[in-house]
Amino acid sequence: MSKVSVRMMAMMLTVLAGAVACRAGSGASAAVPAPVVDEAKASASAKQTAVVAGGCFWGIQAVFQHVKGVVSVTSGYAGGSVKNPDYETVSGGRTGHAESVQIVYDPSKVSYGELLRVFFSVALDPTEVNRQGPDQGTQYRSVIFYGNDDQKRIAEAYIAQLDQAKVFRGKIATQVTPLQAFYPAEGYHQNYATVHPNDPYIVYNDAPKVANLRKEFPELWK
Repeated sequence: MSKVSVRMMAMMLTVLAGAVACRAGSGASAAVPAPVVDEAKASASAKQTAVVAGGCFWGIQAVFQHVKGVVSVTSGYAGGSVKNPDYETVSGGRTGHAESVQIVYDPSKVSYGELLRVFFSVALDPTEVNRQGPDQGTQYRSVIFYGNDDQKRIAEAYIAQLDQAKVFRGKIATQVTPLQAFYPAEGYHQNYATVHPNDPYIVYNDAPKVANLRKEFPELWK
């Protein structure tokens, strides 16, 4: 099935169900607090990388492109066993990859923990398993792909903090796994929400995430 057909079908199912996928606070019963365990802000500008997955990468990319301190965001694939995967094979659930985003950020302006707070607050519903809203399959699972021990420590501590505080109505299903490789997605996926703001899928599923980022985190908005 083509990209357009898959997304249009997903949008139609969403409308028929009378729900909007992945809105900010979806599944949350309380405000998402800042992480107790985090890295200190760097004293000088630099570049670090974070990789996360949480449903369709269009919306995740759109959210983090508006976070202050983020240098670039790339849609792609991570977590699978096949080298150089393409969208058609990933979307069929045959490679083990998840639709992911690679975030390059300046640690003197935004911390790894702050990025994770945005991730859990407005980018997805972390209690859903192998799906986000209308998109179903392991390629839409929620994952934090850590690149070093500090990222692993911060991510695991934050999930434990949120679960203990019962911030969400259900237990957080987000996996924390080591990053083996990240493969950029095809060009037509990059900046999709910016290039196609009137696409029904973007309007119903992703624009609300960006709007809620601006509302909930004005200090991080750019």
